[in-house]
Amino acid sequence: MNTLLAFLVTLGVLIVVHEWGHFRVARACGVKVLKFSIGFGPTLWKRQIGETEWAISALPLGGFVRMLDEREGPVAPEEVHRAFNRKTLLQRSAVVAAGPVANLVLAVLLYAASSWIGTQEPRAVIGSPAAGSLAAHAGLQAGEWVRRWSPADAEQWQDVASLTDLRWQLTRAALDDHDLRLEVTSSGGSGRREVVLPLSSLEASEADAELVRRIGLVSAYSEPVLGDIKPGGPAERAGLQAGDRVLRVDGRDVVDATSLRARIRASGAQGEPVPQSWLIERAGRSMVIEIRPVRVEDQGVQIGRIEAVVGSRPQTDLVTLGFAEGLQQGAVRTWDMSMMSLRMFGRMLIGEASLKNLSGPLTIADYAGQSAELGLAYYLGFLAVVSVSLGVLNLLPLPMLDGGHLLYYLIEGAIGRPISDLWTARLQRGGFMVILLMMSLALYNDVARYLGLH
Repeated sequence: MNTLLAFLVTLGVLIVVHEWGHFRVARACGVKVLKFSIGFGPTLWKRQIGETEWAISALPLGGFVRMLDEREGPVAPEEVHRAFNRKTLLQRSAVVAAGPVANLVLAVLLYAASSWIGTQEPRAVIGSPAAGSLAAHAGLQAGEWVRRWSPADAEQWQDVASLTDLRWQLTRAALDDHDLRLEVTSSGGSGRREVVLPLSSLEASEADAELVRRIGLVSAYSEPVLGDIKPGGPAERAGLQAGDRVLRVDGRDVVDATSLRARIRASGAQGEPVPQSWLIERAGRSMVIEIRPVRVEDQGVQIGRIEAVVGSRPQTDLVTLGFAEGLQQGAVRTWDMSMMSLRMFGRMLIGEASLKNLSGPLTIADYAGQSAELGLAYYLGFLAVVSVSLGVLNLLPLPMLDGGHLLYYLIEGAIGRPISDLWTARLQRGGFMVILLMMSLALYNDVARYLGLH
């Protein structure tokens, strides 16, 4: 129920803001607005306020603002000057662009509000880098604290606020083919040194889990301590207890929970797991315990599992920003997300990125529910991401979208006359088919993710 409510609030807020942008700029340009509708299809509620009918319709996946227009019906002579089609090219362009722009402005404010409230973020103390990753080759080690970053070819050092912030900067740099320098210390703040990550060598095309793994900074540092033990599982049968610290596995030191989990998972990759010899510390005493993980399937891969929580809770900090700094970061984050979205659309179009990156209403609803459960700041951040996506999507030069209409106006400005009604109708039909295809693919991806096929 919370997921459904969060999803409906998400849609409502983003649609209202988008259509409000069109509405306000239309009114400012002297256009008569006949109807403001949230949703499509049968009308569930309506009310006449002044010259505009306000309505809520049955299908909530969108909305529209209907304006006085001679192309859609007869217009009284005394109101011709208020028809949308009679406005200048610049005014019409402003009305059409106002919806996506409103979503982008909303994203700036949402990101800023999230940073003003503050979120609990894992400190940028890293776990064991993934084997074979850039971080591993660069010599980064579990327990090191990444304090600052800078482009490799410049002295522009910036503080790392959290592990989430670090991953964002690394992902952005990898997609931009830029190398980064990292300044790291021990978890206690001593032993400062610099490490260069040649992110340009990854030739990254998608911001996905595989890119994170190739970079190598997968998780925050966590002590190799056991948490809750599942009754009847391998850990309980071996005599392990919550609070046990694992020092060695088969004679090899365990540096953190990430490396311990990796060894447990790897035990089931080549067949039935063999017993492992664990040196543990319990209540100040060391002891050796033999444990045999069970082999299970996880997302199509065979792994080992001990049926226990592995790792202590990573250290977190409350990350907040001041008013001006929050607005600045909101603007920067909105710009970065917009450019990343455009690059992703472009790469999907030319086949360099998978179409599996398209997400639909089921994925949005799932993330809406998850972020709402985490707290207001997290939900506002999620709203900002979706608002950016909606703004960028609507600016794509596809007929039926705001960007398609802007493309018409660009052509009109170039040739000195509007596109003919015949070509407009043809382009609209083609645009509708493209959008329908995108929506179908996004919904398929949602279902495939839900069924574990992706």
